Amino acid sequence: MSSKSHDEIWDEWGDLVNMAPKEIEDWLETDESKQVGQKEGSGESTGHASGRRIVKIKRTNKADLTDDDWDHMAKVVGYIKRHCAQGGPDEDMANSDWRYSLMNWGHDPAKDDGCAS
Repeated sequence: MSSKSHDEIWDEWGDLVNMAPKEIEDWLETDESKQVGQKEGSGESTGHASGRRIVKIKRTNKADLTDDDWDHMAKVVGYIKRHCAQGGPDEDMANSDWRYSLMNWGHDPAKDDGCAS
């Protein structure tokens, strides 16, 4: 459970999860999306599964979010912040595993706001 308030999580989530539900859904169908991230055996990566959950959360009214939803939102915010802090590749960021991984978590660093938080 996060030590942040729901309002803090909501604000950070709104800033960092910069892909629309349909964008995420379309992205998750690509081979690039499926090839990145940590996988248990031959199953789905953690980030890919998170992307599906992010779509569901983004389509849920704030008042209807569960404690588990809030915890996942805090996890997503933390992941995006850590991954952005690592910095992306100097060359070909648009086609990098670094970007693809972030996109699985609902953040496209190629958008105007980059990795700003």
